[in-house]
Amino acid sequence: MVATSTHKFIIPKKELDLTNKHWAKQQFPQKNAHYGFTDFFHFHSEQGVVTDWNESRNLFASEDFIIGLIEGLEEEVGSASSVVMYNIGYQWGMRDAKFFQQWFEKEYGKSIREVNSLFMLEAWWWPFTAQGWGNWEVDMSEYKNGFMFVNIFDSAVARTLGDVGKPVCHIYAGLFAGFFTDLVRKSLSCIEIQCYSMGETYCKFLLGSKDRIDAANFWHNEGATAKDIEKRLRHGELLR
Repeated sequence: MVATSTHKFIIPKKELDLTNKHWAKQQFPQKNAHYGFTDFFHFHSEQGVVTDWNESRNLFASEDFIIGLIEGLEEEVGSASSVVMYNIGYQWGMRDAKFFQQWFEKEYGKSIREVNSLFMLEAWWWPFTAQGWGNWEVDMSEYKNGFMFVNIFDSAVARTLGDVGKPVCHIYAGLFAGFFTDLVRKSLSCIEIQCYSMGETYCKFLLGSKDRIDAANFWHNEGATAKDIEKRLRHGELLR
């Protein structure tokens, strides 16, 4: 989400059909991985619109927007605000998975199922990096056992809220759950088991089936660390 030195953020919106296409895309149509701000974004000054390389509309929002959104939800629905944020992320992930498959095939000339899975996932996340949602790292070593881990470095939400002593990146968890559910065509859930807002150096998410997420949530509430949860899952431990 971070886009400028004044700590503004970017939120993807719907796809637009604008005649004034991205200048860089016209000049370098085969270029990939547009991490640079001026490469990735295109400002349509006359229309007052910002689009990205994939012709998706973007809006800029400040850190105050994130704080206001989360505090406003907490005031309205209390502890259920985390569920609301998760569901927002989930619906976003489901829709983005479909949009991603469209632009991936258009840009690379292959479907997502014809390429290496790690390459495909990096292609999905790099626009989020450009938009300021942070860098990521995916651990798929336990994928065949039904779960995987995702690390987020420099989470837009956690960095904004600071050290509040609890996980705050519920929209990320929902985003991962929704995206991978649509991708693998199987219902998946996600939970943040380590957060920058808890004094950690990065955020860690567990993605998997509901029984594994329920077990991880129980252990986390009982005081287990991310390493404890990871160890238990790798040893096949679940709730009885």
